[in-house]
Amino acid sequence: MQKEKVITAKDLTKRFGDFTAVDKITFDVEKGEIFGFLGANGAGKTTAMRMLCGLLLPTSGQATVAGFDIYKQNEQIKQNIGYMSQKFSLYEDLTITENIRFYAGIYGLSDDRIKEKTGLLMKQLHLEGQEKTLVRALPLGWKQKLAFSIAIVHDPAIVFLDEPTGGVDPVTRREFWGLIYEASARGITIFVTTHYMDEAEYCNRVSVMVDGRIDALDSPANLMRDYSADSMDEVFLHLARKAVRTGD
Repeated sequence: MQKEKVITAKDLTKRFGDFTAVDKITFDVEKGEIFGFLGANGAGKTTAMRMLCGLLLPTSGQATVAGFDIYKQNEQIKQNIGYMSQKFSLYEDLTITENIRFYAGIYGLSDDRIKEKTGLLMKQLHLEGQEKTLVRALPLGWKQKLAFSIAIVHDPAIVFLDEPTGGVDPVTRREFWGLIYEASARGITIFVTTHYMDEAEYCNRVSVMVDGRIDALDSPANLMRDYSADSMDEVFLHLARKAVRTGD
């Protein structure tokens, strides 16, 4: 049985004057899939992600996210996705529970649901008793896990993760990917960019962008086979060395 597609893109293009940042990319992402979106600096990843998040209108092409059209329904898209960046998007001067309640309120959860979710997250993250701790006092890894949990507090169809594990140690990165697998198992689609090629191997499928185009798209195992590579790092280097652009 064919799985539900939560992201579809066909010939999606974004130009800034004479510069084509994203050049007719076509792909789809299934419900619950962990989809890696890779590319060197300048490849066009950030621009493509901004279009899919409803923050930037395309120049041409078609796309839907969570069933909504990115031209006409970008506000609905924003309500049905989660987002986490490398900077974690948390308010350092607010407590843990204040951050949870703030974002849950923005996502439109009721007061009863916010209370329920707050207790659940504190338990899941093993942070009971630290409800009034300021976020700035947390170690980097805990900030990361808290930010991810907040990004999906409203059970979105999709969560976009923009290099979420930058700067953290390998053990914490593995723990973070445990959270990703749990969310995927619940049916949340994961759309993740990363510069760590070992993380690319954790994805169900990955695409590799080069100079605004998708040059490769398949499972990590198939890509390594196709490029006679022992790792995704080798695949990435093979493709990325063709790149001309150096800024996104």
